[in-house]
Amino acid sequence: MYNMEGTGQGTSAGPKEARQARPGQDLLVAGPVGQLGTRILAAAYREQLTGWFSKSYSRKLEDTREPKVAPYIGQLRKQGAATIMAVGEGGILRAIWDASAAWGVGVAFSLRRIPIGQGTVELSERCGCNPYRLWCGNCLLLTADNGGRLAEACGAWQITAAVIGTVEAGSARKICHGEVTGYLERPREDEVVRLLGRERAQQLLSMTGLPVT
Repeated sequence: MYNMEGTGQGTSAGPKEARQARPGQDLLVAGPVGQLGTRILAAAYREQLTGWFSKSYSRKLEDTREPKVAPYIGQLRKQGAATIMAVGEGGILRAIWDASAAWGVGVAFSLRRIPIGQGTVELSERCGCNPYRLWCGNCLLLTADNGGRLAEACGAWQITAAVIGTVEAGSARKICHGEVTGYLERPREDEVVRLLGRERAQQLLSMTGLPVT
């Protein structure tokens, strides 16, 4: 189940959406990945943050809010989004794995193209976690025939978006690093839960109104 922060609603793909994803489409991410997890970890490691970063930067990590995506679902469809899945626990890598299975297609994507905040990268390095397996809020995984146009539309709504790859026939989940191709591993435990434990994660996430399921 994926939750969009601020809505409490999941938008995992159903059978109808699965028929819409097809080889040749662009694969996009709208909204920075790992932002919710960044805030949770910043709150959990508040005392340590002062030794890692300046006070103002530490506050920014905990207080930054990304634009809500739920109000634009209808507009995204009008702009050409074929399938839409909200990204939540387990981060963008789990979402890509699950979407490929739900939509019945393979994917090829680049980690370097995924929109991610510098603060998320830096905090993840300090905490020893993978930012792409970090809990997301207000983040969507989409497919579209013209991903560039859809990304531009998101930009007009102040939502960071990027084409990260393509939809392919088959079931392979490829990670492309230049001329080198690897394969996505099965989903792992969300980094927030791994680092803090589910009970502590539940406590901190409850402040945002999102339950740990």
